[in-house]
Amino acid sequence: MPSCWEKSGWGDNDFTFATVSDAHSGTKAMKVTLTRRVDGDRKALITESTACAPVVTAGRQYDLGLYYRTTTPDAAITLFRHDTTAGWQYWTDLKTLDMAAAWTPATVRTPVVPTGTDRITWGVSVYGTGSATTDDYTMEQVSDPVPPATCTGTADECANGRWTVLPTQNPVRSMHSVVLNNGKVLLIAGSGNSEENFDAGTFTSAVYDPATGSYEVVPTPKDMFCAGHVQLADGRVLVMSGNKAFPVVGGHGYEGYRESYVFDPVTETYSRTNDLNDGHWYPSATELGNGDVISFGGLREDSSGSVTAERWSNAQQRWLPLGQVNQTWSFWGLYPSMILMQDGRLFYSGSHVFGNGTPGTGSAIYDYDANTTTAVPGLRNKDERDQSASVLLPPAQDQKVLTLGGGNIDSNPAAGRLTDVIDLKAASPAYTTGPPIPQGTVDLGNGKVAETGAQGKMYVSAVLLPDGKVLETGGALHNRADPVFETSIFDPATSAFDPVAADPEARGYHSSAFLLPDGRVMATGDNPGNGTWNHDVSIYTPPYLLKGTRPSITSVIDSEWVYGDTQRITVDRPVVKAELIRPAAVTHSSDPNQRFVDLPLSVDGNNVDLNVTSNPNLAPPGWYMLFAVDANGVPSVARWVHLQGPSALAADTASAHVHSFADSLPGAVRGPERKRTSQKVSTTVSGCDRHYGTVGVCVPTAFPEGVKPTTVSRCAWLKRNDYGRLGVNGKDDPLGLDPDRDGVACGAKDLIRR
Repeated sequence: MPSCWEKSGWGDNDFTFATVSDAHSGTKAMKVTLTRRVDGDRKALITESTACAPVVTAGRQYDLGLYYRTTTPDAAITLFRHDTTAGWQYWTDLKTLDMAAAWTPATVRTPVVPTGTDRITWGVSVYGTGSATTDDYTMEQVSDPVPPATCTGTADECANGRWTVLPTQNPVRSMHSVVLNNGKVLLIAGSGNSEENFDAGTFTSAVYDPATGSYEVVPTPKDMFCAGHVQLADGRVLVMSGNKAFPVVGGHGYEGYRESYVFDPVTETYSRTNDLNDGHWYPSATELGNGDVISFGGLREDSSGSVTAERWSNAQQRWLPLGQVNQTWSFWGLYPSMILMQDGRLFYSGSHVFGNGTPGTGSAIYDYDANTTTAVPGLRNKDERDQSASVLLPPAQDQKVLTLGGGNIDSNPAAGRLTDVIDLKAASPAYTTGPPIPQGTVDLGNGKVAETGAQGKMYVSAVLLPDGKVLETGGALHNRADPVFETSIFDPATSAFDPVAADPEARGYHSSAFLLPDGRVMATGDNPGNGTWNHDVSIYTPPYLLKGTRPSITSVIDSEWVYGDTQRITVDRPVVKAELIRPAAVTHSSDPNQRFVDLPLSVDGNNVDLNVTSNPNLAPPGWYMLFAVDANGVPSVARWVHLQGPSALAADTASAHVHSFADSLPGAVRGPERKRTSQKVSTTVSGCDRHYGTVGVCVPTAFPEGVKPTTVSRCAWLKRNDYGRLGVNGKDDPLGLDPDRDGVACGAKDLIRR
């Protein structure tokens, strides 16, 4: 090998390294050849040593260049970095190289060098049969000046952003929010958790247009209250299951139906698909790298827990029959957060809805092809992650997941501040402790007071922002009660929260927040235990939109993209990064498909070539918001681009460069359980005692700590939370709210001390 170069790579393959005389300049070039490959890659890499690896400065970017010849489309420039604490580690793939018989130049810009990085190395990875010959490597520090930031708001707004409550209310009781590929927002209500609407068969959705501030109410065929949903590869929205029946005291609990629908953003109408194999009220929905959708959990038609996994075939445009879907026969719970990993496996983060987490460590990696589940350690208080949020941190290439907040509606403790972070690139990934969520104020029924002790929040919304950070907002301290007013921005680069302006509206149960194509964040909903609904809509303007003029993407050569491709855009001034952000499909703190995919740049003045990942598991097919961001973190308005599925790969386009991350899992491995029909689930799964009030009212089965188990104390808490007159359903009074047995809870005679 030449001086300061080393042989590198991994996996099951046959290979050779050689220096050849057919050079671009001088007398020698490096050649890496694969003659047989099952997996892995081989690469010639700058030696990872202080004598050879170039020094870099945190916060700066570098243009890397080389000349190459290839006989395979499966070659990419791969970058490593030296962390002053953790040592050498893989950083990212920067650019897929087109096949080239003649010497061809390639340049690509690194992402901003992270804090704690002092050196980098790079080389060309060959991960398919064939060869890559390289020569004349170069590296130059980017010297583009940082444009001056000009505050366009008050000093407080420029530091913390601002919230605006829109003058027009949301006309429907929506708990599902999907950003469509035309920039509009689908807001799904179904019955909106209203027994009156359900009995009348009044099921609604609305389409909100941010450009005009208007709503269009859309007829909705079924009660899609607490359905699952996901954008398909073509931009339509798949909506699965929903509410077949509300609970009946002394009888069944919630029931999920088998029907499934597709919403078309063009016609703004629903059409029915074939049925699911089972009912699923509160199911997961995760798109895979081939455009298929996999779904777990939820409640069946008989109120029991579904142990049936479902798979939507993108090729056949239908749900597959039961015998064609791998089954674990295990109950994953309600809205289990299943995040697609870069190798096609699924990471169950531990975020879920209602009650305790799954048995064991509360988190796992599921391998669909092997049909095995491996426990992942480290998630703290796994039984208090009810309606926590989990998000794949920017960029998706880093494979880090943040899980934050949560509570437990069964025991109803004060929701927590815990956050945990896991690096799925590690050989043996485990959750590690993250910084606590900042505390805000909480309304306990007598006005806002500062949170104390370990008080945090459940019903958390987490939103990926185009500057590479995460906005967390909304929440409540207890089961459908005690809203928390706190918003902060998490920076993955520093692993720290920055408290910012808080949404003035309560955003607890059935609320959601999501990114709009213009870079603002929209927040909707709130359905406290007394059954009311907050129709006000809030818009957050982050600080990055108050720093002066925004960069603009003035042209996109092609809006139809394929994997491993290079796409050119034109910008009106220098930018430091560009990314694809998958539009939201969020409900109940859950959007496992949300992701931010970095697009390494090759810059020539205002022309910027974007290097698209070759791995569909990093960016599943579909429509994405394309943002360009300047050195101050100010994003452009998004342009919509369509990342086509693997079937659209060109003949000379690379296959996926999949790395061997998370390949030494130490946790217990489980195969499928014994085949069974369902999992028994309590009729009080939602934490509500249905002996009191109407179906839409949630009197908690467990009152918050500090509320004594007496009629007077419980009734005082219900009064503070505006429950109003509560009838008693049936003869039972399990919470002791109707001692005088007149059929009305918390009446005057009930409160007489005896």
